[in-house]
Amino acid sequence: MTHPSETLPTIRLKPKANARAIRHGSPWVFDNELVVDRRTKTLTPGAIARLEDAERNFLALVGVNPNSRIFARVLDRDPDMEFDEAWFAARVKHALQHRETLYSEPFYRLIHAESDGLPGVIVDRFGDTLVIQPNAAWADTLIAPLVAALKSVTGATTIVMNGTGRARGLEGLDEKIEIMEGAVDGVIPVSMNGATYMADLMGGQKTGLFFDQRDNHAYAQKLVRGKRVLDVFSHVGGFGLAALAADAASITCVDSSAAALELAEQGAAAMGVSDKFTARKGDAFDTMAALLAEGEKFDVVICDPPAFAPSKPALEKGLRAYERIAKMAAALVDDGGYLGLCSCSHAADLEKFRNSCNRGIGRATRSAQLIHTGFAGADHPLMPQLAESGYLKGLFYRMMP
Repeated sequence: MTHPSETLPTIRLKPKANARAIRHGSPWVFDNELVVDRRTKTLTPGAIARLEDAERNFLALVGVNPNSRIFARVLDRDPDMEFDEAWFAARVKHALQHRETLYSEPFYRLIHAESDGLPGVIVDRFGDTLVIQPNAAWADTLIAPLVAALKSVTGATTIVMNGTGRARGLEGLDEKIEIMEGAVDGVIPVSMNGATYMADLMGGQKTGLFFDQRDNHAYAQKLVRGKRVLDVFSHVGGFGLAALAADAASITCVDSSAAALELAEQGAAAMGVSDKFTARKGDAFDTMAALLAEGEKFDVVICDPPAFAPSKPALEKGLRAYERIAKMAAALVDDGGYLGLCSCSHAADLEKFRNSCNRGIGRATRSAQLIHTGFAGADHPLMPQLAESGYLKGLFYRMMP
């Protein structure tokens, strides 16, 4: 599919909009930064357009969506670029080279959206299977050349399109899951940090497994040998199974999803450590309260909740939730033990998240040393011009007597 420059529609920045930011690499243009007229409003979601500044100077080719606050996403700065399989293949090859440098096994995030030059596109790799999340209208429209490029560059035999989640809702896109190539036969075992995780690509959360915590799992492994570990919001056993791979004495995984806990249990069985694994299904806050009432204490407690502050309007409520988690979790850690607190909320920056955690620990009448701050792994690169791409934070504390 090609888009000769002279036939493309044009959108234009308002005179007071920051064209310099686009020239310096900013990937997004919001609806309030554009001259929006009747013609602009009727552009088809996913269409390619020319972006110009207020003086009609060309800035970039963009994918547009009049139904989204992010009206335009920068795709390329060559006005004559064609968005065909070859264009996608060049981006995928560049991304793949980095991941193959990092990892000896094909389990990683292959495409991290804007940071890899494919705005709104997530691709996670599970061996010969790829899961695509096209969270922008332009990617939905051009899914065929994207799939073809992924197949030719990686040699993947199965490609799944997982079109679900909050991001697609913000774009006004339908939710759907579709096998684009090959077949999916059950869960896929994934090796990471010596642990075995079971990824449900068709029915699990997002792409089936969270690769972003890999480095934080590895750090936590330094703390857990011979110790009792509590993994709250465990999903499929993220920190818990990593702890078992590092010779933890026992782990207790807490999650509200019976299906996720079953996959965690299967992972423990595959590792031959089922005797060290315990699952507690239930609301995380209620379960932590019950553990406190039971007088339980752990050597290591790690909490990795979903995004409590996915947007600025949710920030204050989210920060209170993080503070509450820190308070309850701190009370469950033995003196000299370790506490890990994580956030995947891009609206809560590191300072705000850390302040909430510190307040929660103080409200538990505990003192602690902050010993490590972790972020997403290098297969989730940060785009310097887009703070949202650096969403993950992990704080590790040692509890004082």
